[in-house]
This record gives sequence, structure tokens and C-alpha cells, in this order.
Amino acid sequence: MYDPELLRTFLAVAQSLSFTGAGAGLSLSQPTVSQHVRRLEQAVGRPLFVRDTHSVTLTADGEAMADFARSILAAHEQAVAYFTGSGLSGRLRFGVTDDLALTPVPRILRDFRQLYPRIDLELTVSQSGALQRRVESGHLDVAFVKQAAGEGRGHLVRRDRLIWAAAPGTKLESGRRVALVVYQGPSISRSLGLQALERAGLPYRVTCTVRGVLGVVAAARAGLGVAIFARSLVPDDLIELPASAGLPDVGAIDLVLLTNPRSATEPAEALTAAILASGHPVKSRQD
Repeated sequence: MYDPELLRTFLAVAQSLSFTGAGAGLSLSQPTVSQHVRRLEQAVGRPLFVRDTHSVTLTADGEAMADFARSILAAHEQAVAYFTGSGLSGRLRFGVTDDLALTPVPRILRDFRQLYPRIDLELTVSQSGALQRRVESGHLDVAFVKQAAGEGRGHLVRRDRLIWAAAPGTKLESGRRVALVVYQGPSISRSLGLQALERAGLPYRVTCTVRGVLGVVAAARAGLGVAIFARSLVPDDLIELPASAGLPDVGAIDLVLLTNPRSATEPAEALTAAILASGHPVKSRQD
């Protein structure tokens, strides 16, 4: 049986592709993260990562272990919940961004409520900045939000690339301003996208400004402009524009769990563990 602690560390590295980043998310030193991965590699008898001075990548065995690790940790959490979860009770205020609320996160919350029926779960859906402020002010216990890559706050669930997406058949004409569909400010994707266009010297015009992800998706589907999404959150009926479209790289964001240190520890830790154990609470295929 593989040690759950080693599997959690391994998954953190697999998701961030960074030993340092994984350590920050788990509150572990980089040498400790390396030791955990080395012990797991010794236990399986195969290398799980290819490492050099510039990058970290999963081997084929590492990809397989990532799937096994998620299943093992999920089973472990269910077993713990079965024998101890019924004793947890209280109020848990959870916040999530609207685009993440359209992913398997609701299924995770449903399973959580079944495992911990005595915890009163209250859900708030809003933008990342507003949720972060509510955690800091003590109005939320846990929040699942997006933040700038490498910002280092909270538990890292996944690092994702931001991409340009539009309706199929969309063509960008050289010399014409790029039509954009964006969130109202403040918004991480809006800020990073506009900064990237300005650095590249590309003219643009905002054709649609919306408050929520449904508005972004509807406007992009209608062909009103190009939108910015985390790659894992692109709807199936929109396409990622290729590099040949001439739009600049937007960069990456981190999907993280923020917790209020003044909240009841056990319910918040139980929900955090459930989301982290799920591995990919989004499709593996915004604010």
C-alpha cells in the first residue's frame, strides 16, 4: 500500500510540474518534496518524473501513477469519512467562481454532503477577487478561486494556461482591431489579456463586457469577439485559436483553495482534502 502522504506530494508536483511550487502549496520544504517523490519512486521501482535544471515532466509511468494516486486518495478519504466523518458537524461557508461552478465541483460538493451530513454547507458563487476578500474578512471559510500563476497563496489545485477562444470559423483580419469579449474589471483574465495585446502592439476593441461566465460563453458563441479562458474550462462548442491567428501568449493562472485560518478547522480541512483528492475538478481538455 502506498503512503497517502507520498501520493499527495506526488500529485502536487504532477499538477504544478514544480517541486518548489508543490512544496509551497503543501507547506513543505523543497528537499522534503524531493524525498517524498524519491521514496514513492523507490516503492514503485520506476521513475515517475524526468527532471533537469529547467523543467519537470511526467514519465509514462508517472502519468499512470497520477491516475492511480487519485483513486487511492479518493478511496482513502472515503474510508476516513465513513469511520470518522459522521462526527463532523457545524457550518461551512464555501465560495467558488462562477466558471468553476459549471465543472464537476458540484458533484464533489454533493459527495461531500453525503459523507458529512451534519455539516451545513453554504455556497457563494462570485468572482475571484470578491471571494478572496470574503475569506480575508471572515465571511467565507474556504474559497476555490483563480489567481496569478506563482502568487503562492492557498493550496494549489491546478496550474492552467490562459488561451484565446472563439466560435468555430472565426477569422482575425490583419490590421483590424481584435474584437474582445471580457469580464467586468477587476478580472485576472481581462487584465492579463489586455496587457498581452498592448505588449504585442495589437489594437483591440471591447465589444461585450459581462459579469459572469454564461455571458462570456453566449457572446463568444454569437461571434461577438474572442474570449479568454483557462484551457481546461473552454466549452466544447468553442475552439482554441491557434498560434497562427497572431494573438500573443496570455500566460497561466493558478486554481487554488483559500482557507480562513479563523474558521473551524476540521470541516474546512475535510472539504479541502475532498477537492485536492479529486485531482482534476475541471475538464482536462475564467474571471
